[in-house]
Amino acid sequence: MKILVIGSGGREHTLVWKLAQSPRVKKVYCAPGNAGTAQQAVNVDIPVSNIDGLAEFARDHRIGLTVVGPEAPLVDGVVDRFKRDGLRIFGPNRYAAQLEGSKIFAKEIMRRAGVPTADYHAFSDAAEALTFLAEQSAEKPWVVKADGLAAGKGVLICDNREEAALAVQRVMVEREFGAAGDKLIIEERLVGHEISLLAICSGQDIIPLAPAQDYKRIGEGDTGPNTGGMGAYSPVPHFPQELFDFGVQKVIAPVLREVEFTGVLYAGLMITADGPMVLEFNVRSGDPETQVVLPRLETDLVDLLVAAADGKLAGMTAQWSPKKAVTVVLAAGGYPEHYEKGAAIYGLDQANSLPDVTVFHAGTRRVGPDVVTNGGRVLNVTALGDTFAAAIDRAYEAVSAISWDGMTYRRDIAARVRES
Repeated sequence: MKILVIGSGGREHTLVWKLAQSPRVKKVYCAPGNAGTAQQAVNVDIPVSNIDGLAEFARDHRIGLTVVGPEAPLVDGVVDRFKRDGLRIFGPNRYAAQLEGSKIFAKEIMRRAGVPTADYHAFSDAAEALTFLAEQSAEKPWVVKADGLAAGKGVLICDNREEAALAVQRVMVEREFGAAGDKLIIEERLVGHEISLLAICSGQDIIPLAPAQDYKRIGEGDTGPNTGGMGAYSPVPHFPQELFDFGVQKVIAPVLREVEFTGVLYAGLMITADGPMVLEFNVRSGDPETQVVLPRLETDLVDLLVAAADGKLAGMTAQWSPKKAVTVVLAAGGYPEHYEKGAAIYGLDQANSLPDVTVFHAGTRRVGPDVVTNGGRVLNVTALGDTFAAAIDRAYEAVSAISWDGMTYRRDIAARVRES
């Protein structure tokens, strides 16, 4: 079988790496890919926005399965386009992809399905949003979210009414997130710890994946602005089986009864004093959660994705390694705001040569003999270990081998579970 992976980030490199291990796979293509995906796949110079071009490539090259990495082409209807041509593709259609493409749509589905989530108010006018805030307690904390896709950066955590009003200005007046800020929601700020629960879904059939904990904020101690994710670990010791079952039965399953869905449904959960609450849905594998979940998967990923795409997921299960996985994101200086591209990266071979370490590329490209930075999040350094302490130490040993001008990263990834 020939497989096409759509995307160019760390999640896509991890997918390529895992899919290429299957005995069913003859060849893997990645469009457009990065310097890392080129190690296991043939990169194809087709942007993720060129849906017709991607479908034509899949048809002309007799691709047996296409796997969509990022959210934007899903929201733009890549699955609908492929299916019109009779091409097998793993991912949700345009309607279901609104679970990530519109925060308001997702909240409405959760309300109908009875899924626990924070109270919220939706606005399409900045003045109305500011009037609402003016009527609230000055010290009450809020979360302001751009309705549309904002590459993981459209969520603004606010400690009080004044900060929330400034967030509304950024989203709807200054248009910091572009068209994603045409509408927004203001919701109560939940307190607790976050868990990422992912599941391969096909109709009403669900295969939950191993849970992961990610780190959204740029700074150690969870400080600074939100990012696409600065690191992750799996499994999650403080996510007991009863909460895991709750997430599957009371969050994932009810949504599938409301929306016809095939693909990976990702629920970002906040474990509060009142129980799990949904922060958001994504309609694809998380990034960097994929980088710690797939290395622990012992079942052939191709078998699972083909069965899901064909509507034959019932009765299948996933087996997991008992090893712990930790990934540390190496980012360009200035991320998630303004950052430079084109810096030469050193030490990749040394890091990759360490036992139980895999360096997944995110924002990279090759220029002559050099691999250079080409994005905000540049690399994911993933390590496995029999204990979290071993995985953490090995990951940071690999990190210490890598360098480029301006490289930055968090030094506290998985520190909370080091002794677990």
